[in-house]
Amino acid sequence: MEENNKQINEKPVKNKHGKERKSRGNYITKGIVVLIALAIVAFILVISPNYKNEEITDRTNVIINNNNITAHLKKEVYIDEKGNIYLSMEDLENFYDSFIYYDEQYNQIITTDNNKIGVMVVGENEIKINDSIIRTAAPAIQKDDTYYLPIFELQDVYHMEATYIEETDILLLDSLNRSQQKADASKNLSVKSRMKFFSRTVDKVEQGEKVVLISTSEDGWAEIRTERGKIGYVKEDKLANVISVREEMPEEEKLKRVSLVWDYYSEYVTAPDRSGTTIEGVNVVSPTFFALKRLGQGDIIDKAGEEGQAYVEWAKEQGYEVWAMFSNESMIETTSEIMNDFKLREKTIKGIVDLAVKYGVDGINIDFENMYMEDKDLFTRFIVELAPRLKDYGMTLSVDVTAPDGGETWSQCFDRYNLAKNVDYMIFMGYDQHGESSTVAGSVAGYDWVKLALDKFVGKQEGVPKEKMILGIPFYTRVWYETEGEDLDSDVIDMADTESYISRRFPSSVERVWNDETKQNYIEYNNGSTTYKMWIEDNQSIQEKLNLAREYELGGVAFWAKDREDESVWEIVKQYLEE
Repeated sequence: MEENNKQINEKPVKNKHGKERKSRGNYITKGIVVLIALAIVAFILVISPNYKNEEITDRTNVIINNNNITAHLKKEVYIDEKGNIYLSMEDLENFYDSFIYYDEQYNQIITTDNNKIGVMVVGENEIKINDSIIRTAAPAIQKDDTYYLPIFELQDVYHMEATYIEETDILLLDSLNRSQQKADASKNLSVKSRMKFFSRTVDKVEQGEKVVLISTSEDGWAEIRTERGKIGYVKEDKLANVISVREEMPEEEKLKRVSLVWDYYSEYVTAPDRSGTTIEGVNVVSPTFFALKRLGQGDIIDKAGEEGQAYVEWAKEQGYEVWAMFSNESMIETTSEIMNDFKLREKTIKGIVDLAVKYGVDGINIDFENMYMEDKDLFTRFIVELAPRLKDYGMTLSVDVTAPDGGETWSQCFDRYNLAKNVDYMIFMGYDQHGESSTVAGSVAGYDWVKLALDKFVGKQEGVPKEKMILGIPFYTRVWYETEGEDLDSDVIDMADTESYISRRFPSSVERVWNDETKQNYIEYNNGSTTYKMWIEDNQSIQEKLNLAREYELGGVAFWAKDREDESVWEIVKQYLEE
């Protein structure tokens, strides 16, 4: 009773302001509630995104070299009733061959990669790869205005391995020129979508199961691909027996610097006899071995013969590579006929490859000039189709081009950007700034003109990689005759003959003046009604052009042409080559 009265009489404890104090227990309870709420919010904001399913599950997934590119496909993968798997031409263009081509004339698709060219006639169960015709399980098809190619039939062309996993509806495409490692799971593993324990599980791997090891991170995670094609993460220390399945294919070694000289001779004479001679400062020679036959529908004139074979043997004894020139002899109609017909392009390519193999040359230098501007893209196609055939034999492909922004048949007939993507080297013929048809006298190869052209080549306008650019330098100049009442006239003067010409035609009192724009010695003489003008190519001007090649870090230099030079020039060329 006393105790009950005591409880009844107890009054709540009040603070000094007369307010009741809250009990400590209430505070603790509410604190716990707040912490739980914060934890839930933190989970929602930080952890739950790790469990978000970002997989595409409504269509076939495509994984190229361990990258899931399904979301970037322009067309869905098509699988026919026989199980043949197709990718669209647009997607092959995007991921494998940016130059894949539908040839309307022959209703065929042409695709290339590295050292292979594949041709599939739409609707026919065969593919031609280089010179081999192979029966296929499935043809190229047209479906809903889109062309599709059977991807398994292109494994050899694209040098890759295709695998379809029906269980997960995943198409794996692995390039065989890339390295690959595999490992064993040392225990049963959950493969995570992210490098976090608290993340979604994308697959499970049993102990001893093989996985592809894609990469490892500094904090101990490994990115893997499971046998079911799923890509995710496990801790690296849970993998064992890492082995290398494939090594990275090394890039072919190229010359540190190219120093090429063209060795010109006409079809009416035999290849020059260079036995017993050495050209200092040169590591590549380009004899004019081959030319198109006029209106020959791809027939090639072989100017090499026994003398050419001896020339190749001499060059190799000297340690020179031989890049045989193949010229169209500026025959615009003959060239256009070939460019506009795949079968003629194919015939021409087979012919030049066969000749290159026959004589054992190291490469081909394409010298096609005077072409229709309308054939620009088709000339690029010719190079696209030629490149893999030469690469199949380990040969170098170079193409000669003129300065940008010239005439339609002289300059605008070249797509330099796309040509550069398909050749080993692009040679800028840095001469004929003022040529035979010029209406004003001027330098054949002024420094300022060459420099401006190089800015266009390796700059944004043409976008040619500097290491692929070779600067062509002339071993000749022109003497100009300006006569009142007559058309401008000129003669070509070889570098080797320049001094003797000047001593014969110009009085000894006429002085040479250094032109700092063209970086050439200039000489002028008025003889009655005729004024003689000459921008001289000599060792000094050649040195300035070599300095440009150094400044722009070009792939090298080339010289037109052998036997037109002053022998002393090779010493400064040798210095450039050996730097």
